[in-house]
Amino acid sequence: MSSVLYDTPGPRAKRRNVLLSVVFTLLLALLLWWVWLKMDDKNQLEWSLWEPFTTSEAWTTYLLPGLGNTLKAAAIAMVIALPLGAVFGIARMSDHAWVRGVAGTVVEFFRAIPVLLLMLFANEFYVRSTDISSEQRPLYAVVTGLVLYNASVLAEIVRAGILSLPRGQTEAAYAVGLRKGQTMSSILLPQAVTAMLPAIVSQLVVIVKDTALGGVMLGFTELLNSRSTLAANYANVIPSFIVVGIIFIIVNFLLTSFASWLEKRLRRSKKSTGAVLGEDTVEVNPAAVRGAYGTGENTGGGGF
Repeated sequence: MSSVLYDTPGPRAKRRNVLLSVVFTLLLALLLWWVWLKMDDKNQLEWSLWEPFTTSEAWTTYLLPGLGNTLKAAAIAMVIALPLGAVFGIARMSDHAWVRGVAGTVVEFFRAIPVLLLMLFANEFYVRSTDISSEQRPLYAVVTGLVLYNASVLAEIVRAGILSLPRGQTEAAYAVGLRKGQTMSSILLPQAVTAMLPAIVSQLVVIVKDTALGGVMLGFTELLNSRSTLAANYANVIPSFIVVGIIFIIVNFLLTSFASWLEKRLRRSKKSTGAVLGEDTVEVNPAAVRGAYGTGENTGGGGF
């Protein structure tokens, strides 16, 4: 099927695509084979290095608690960052200049600072200004850094998603008498969610991965930090990295799969049912309609 940006490939293009796919597959197989040989030369494929992962001790003592802390920090950050990003994204489109200015300054400021630096600042703030215990402080610092940075990024995603909708949606809402807040909550946001969902999920995946920064710099016992303790006890650095990498892949794959299912469900639910709304279903503001289309006195007609 052809589109504005894509044409259906012809026979020559299909043969070229098949050839490129075969070449890429062969190169990938060669790369994996080379990695396998290098690991074998360094004795990284010995069963003694992989055996700890077949026992419950490695999982219950190190990996699963670390994974639990990773998911805990990511979940808290997601729950706070999503609505906060939506608020700032909508505020950047406010009719009031001071609201737009404040929201824009906050978004651009925190979006420009590396998330690791935000975590370090938050940790120092909690050390000097609060009574949070040293055991809980890394979690607070990690969540704070993730929220400040990702809420700013999500604000831009929300703003871009809303602005991508046809302007006629807003004009039609005003024509039937809806206020701006009603238009945003009832018309624009529900439609923009589906368009924004892939970008939002990508940012949520970033949140899950960025929890590892807290383990490196703040001693937060997330998955990657727990891996270092496991590797020190079992002397299996490379196998532990591989296992933790696979765990991250599985977690993010489940997250993106759920998002894909949710996006399809939202698209199906928004398909028209073909029902016709009666006059008692939609409340029309006559003053707004006259302001949008003009009256008979102004147009010379007898009505709309």
